[in-house]
Amino acid sequence: MKHQIQNVRLAFPNLYEPEVNESGKASYGAAFIFPPDHPAVEGLRKIIDEVGAAKWGAKWVAVKKALTAGDNLLIHDGDAKADLAGYEGNLFFNAYNTVRPLVIDRDKTPLVAADGKPYSGCYVNAIIDVWAQDNQYGKKVNAQVQGVQFVKDGGAFAGGGKAAEDSDFDEILDDADADDLA
Repeated sequence: MKHQIQNVRLAFPNLYEPEVNESGKASYGAAFIFPPDHPAVEGLRKIIDEVGAAKWGAKWVAVKKALTAGDNLLIHDGDAKADLAGYEGNLFFNAYNTVRPLVIDRDKTPLVAADGKPYSGCYVNAIIDVWAQDNQYGKKVNAQVQGVQFVKDGGAFAGGGKAAEDSDFDEILDDADADDLA
């Protein structure tokens, strides 16, 4: 079920080039982090229930109990990853896709990796498709990332950040030599 979540922190973005996962499949993905009182929490829980009821019908109540106990529902407690920047005290979910998601700026201009955004720690809006899994890998409620829109800068998490800007550098005069620059 398609859903938009707004103004959440982005972590571990892999939106431009696919990475090969442990099962050998190439995919794109990211983690989306938000506080427990974020307005999107209620909507996500409602969609989880809708998707679960559509998949498991009358068994959904029992399946949901088991999925909750096994931490196999879409939303996870960030305290379980408190050693990672931005997770402690928050909720999160991971979303993947074998198809490259749409990545756009605030004005809907397409972004490329060289633009330096979105980056780990910035704020984004995301379009996800929430779906129920019941296969050889188990039962879960997952999300597929379909699009990400950069919203605003945020403190970059370790391992991520944004590119330098030309204003970060001094201008070098044409008659300057290497000794003048040291």
